[in-house]
Amino acid sequence: MPETTGHEWWTAAQVADHLGIQPGSVRRQMSRWGITREYVPSSNGRPEARYDAAEVRAAHAARPGRGARTDLPSTA
Repeated sequence: MPETTGHEWWTAAQVADHLGIQPGSVRRQMSRWGITREYVPSSNGRPEARYDAAEVRAAHAARPGRGARTDLPSTA
């Protein structure tokens, strides 16, 4: 269960809204970025995935951007 001290935890829907992607794509994207999920009990008793908001923000900010040629060696 995620610790509540000092962390903001987002649901998949909140992550999708922040990234501008479909909620069904969140799990795959978080896996690509290496962001782990924690499970908390939801109101219906089933576990619900939560993601650390700070990790999501940092990974999103580090993206190279649309049209970036990541297949070429860096010249810097």
